[in-house]
Amino acid sequence: MSPGCVSLNTYLRRRFGERVQKVPLDAGLTCPNRDGTKGRAGCIYCDARGSGTGAAREGLGVAAQMRRGMERARRRYGARRFIAYFQSFSNTYAPPARLEALYREALVGPEVVGLSIGTRPDCVDAERLSLVRRVAAGRMAWMEYGLQSASDATLARIGRGHTVADFVRAVELSRRFGLPVCTHVIFGLPGEGPAEMEATVRLLAELRVEGVKFHQLYVLEGTALARDLAAGAYRPISREAYVAAVRRALELLPPATVVQRLWADPPRAGLLAPAWSLDRAGLRAELAAGLA
Repeated sequence: MSPGCVSLNTYLRRRFGERVQKVPLDAGLTCPNRDGTKGRAGCIYCDARGSGTGAAREGLGVAAQMRRGMERARRRYGARRFIAYFQSFSNTYAPPARLEALYREALVGPEVVGLSIGTRPDCVDAERLSLVRRVAAGRMAWMEYGLQSASDATLARIGRGHTVADFVRAVELSRRFGLPVCTHVIFGLPGEGPAEMEATVRLLAELRVEGVKFHQLYVLEGTALARDLAAGAYRPISREAYVAAVRRALELLPPATVVQRLWADPPRAGLLAPAWSLDRAGLRAELAAGLA
């Protein structure tokens, strides 16, 4: 395992001198894979909440979500500084004026020390990245891109609607604006084994992305993947294979890569497989060993 990789908690403590907590936000946006631009069904694993909190459906605005999340983090972790994490769906997929209003709404006070914008690599351009940099002036800012796999065949199979080239372009463009990149990858995608998963990590190492999030593919009720599971057309990755893939990835990533997540933490309600995803303590012990 690479001695240079660091956890997000370690990275933030080194930068700010104390714990900093990310607060997930749902801005009520969508993505081109749902609104008909590129598709309507979304990715095969994506449910109605878009891998987010669903708070926008409850009528909570960004500022209210931010304050609620900060209060929870204060009680649970004793945190005093926070990052506004736009998580649900594609958070650069709207007119720039609306995006600016949403981003600024999240900056509810000086204790919000950063912005993290989760989006698709085919939903960014110079105007939007310039906007992120401008709104975050004086604060830390990260772009989070869902790559998932470095195989165009896999991306087509899971219905992503973008290519690996889109991701490479997004990384290069983000660098022009001084915005570090955290890449989301998924292990256990249909048709992929150890070689394909390693190839994805090798691309990230070659590009020297600043951060990465690892996720196991899990199956939720109501998704296309759930139908494949029921039909016997998909078999979830085993715990042993997932742990081995993450450990190999950590060996390949360059020193100082910030590992923001080691596994996905799915909701209990609606989770169909794999059941081992809910063993948070066990997974943490297996995966965090050797990570600073």
